[in-house]
Amino acid sequence: MKGHWGPLGPMGTSCQNNTAVSDLCCFNAPGGQMLQTQFWDTNPSTGISRAFLDFICRLLTPFRSNTHWTLHGLWPDHCDGTYDANCDSSRNYGSINSILSSFGETELLSYMNTYWLDENGDNDSFWSMNTSYTSKQEVVDYFQTAVDLFKTLDSYAWLAAAGIVPSSTATYTSAAIQAALKKGFGYSIWYSYNVKGSVQSGTFIPVNPSGTSSTCASSGIKYLPKSGSASPTTTAPTSTPTSGTGFSGSGYLNGYVGTTQTGCLISAGTWYSTGTCATYTATASGSGFTLKSSKGNCAISSGTFSCASGLTATVFTASGGKLAYNGATTFYAAAIPSGTTQQTVYTTSNSVSVAFQWQSV
Repeated sequence: MKGHWGPLGPMGTSCQNNTAVSDLCCFNAPGGQMLQTQFWDTNPSTGISRAFLDFICRLLTPFRSNTHWTLHGLWPDHCDGTYDANCDSSRNYGSINSILSSFGETELLSYMNTYWLDENGDNDSFWSMNTSYTSKQEVVDYFQTAVDLFKTLDSYAWLAAAGIVPSSTATYTSAAIQAALKKGFGYSIWYSYNVKGSVQSGTFIPVNPSGTSSTCASSGIKYLPKSGSASPTTTAPTSTPTSGTGFSGSGYLNGYVGTTQTGCLISAGTWYSTGTCATYTATASGSGFTLKSSKGNCAISSGTFSCASGLTATVFTASGGKLAYNGATTFYAAAIPSGTTQQTVYTTSNSVSVAFQWQSV
C-alpha cells in the first residue's frame, strides 16, 4: 500500500508512467489502478431495498437517494490486473468507527452504516480490512474518498434507465448490463480509476479495468429484489463449443483440473485463481484460430503459453470446447495457482495437468 498517501506535490498519473517513480508520496504504486466495487446482496438482504426506501422517502422528505447497491471497497490493483492480498498489518489502526467518531465524522459514519455494510452485520470489522494507513487522518481521508466516489456511481439508476430492474422472474444478458453501466460510467463495469496525484487529494480518472470485469454467463442473469426470500441464481452458458469454430470473438479461458473449474488465464497468459480473467480475442486462421489479449498476440514460446507485444501468434485448434496445441488439450503447471501467485502454463509435462475451456462473452 506504500505510496497511496502524502502531501500534494508534483503529480503523475498512475499506470501511465514509462519509467519507475522513486518518490511515492504523491504517486500510486505498485497498486496504481483503484477499483471501486459494489454489491447487490439479496440473501441475506444487505442495504436498502427500493420499496423500503420509497416508503421512507414519502415520510421523510427531502431525504432521497437513488443508490441502492452497497459499497464494498476502494482497492489498489496493480496495473496488470493482479493485486496484493494483504497490506502492512503494522499500519492497521483497529476500529474505524472509533477513529471516525473521534474526528467528528458523524455524517460520514452514518452514510457508511447505510451503504457500506457487512453481510453479517459487523461493519466495523469489515471496514478495517480495506487497507492500512500511516496516520489516523489518512483513515478519514480514505473512507471519505471512497464514499465520495460511490456517490457518483449510481448503478441502480443506470441499470433502471435501461429497463434492468430487480425481478424474481426476469433475466438479463451480460451485454445489456455492461452497456447500461458503461453508458453511465464511460467504461466497462468494475469501476476502475487511475489517479493523478495521491488518493488523498488527487484526481480520479475513469479507465477500463486491467484484466477483465467478470466470468459471468452471457445470458440468463438474475437481478433479484432485496427481499431475502429467494436465493441468487447463477446460470451457466447455454452451449459448449465443440470445435475450433467455437473459439471466435471475445471470450475467457477458464482453467479445469479434471472436472473442477479452477481460475482462468489472465492477460499475460498466466494461470490465476483469485483475480479477474482476461478477455481474449479469437480470430480464425487457416484450420484453427489465433488468440490475442490486451498484452498482445498469444503464442507458445519456449514451451510456455504467453501473450505479449512482438510475439508471432500461434495457430491453435480446439477439441470438445477446449484449447488445443498440436492436437493436445492438456497443458501443465508447476502447481495450482493460489492467492496472488500466478502459474506459468507449459506444453510439456509438469506437476499439474490443466485444460482451458472457452467461454464466449
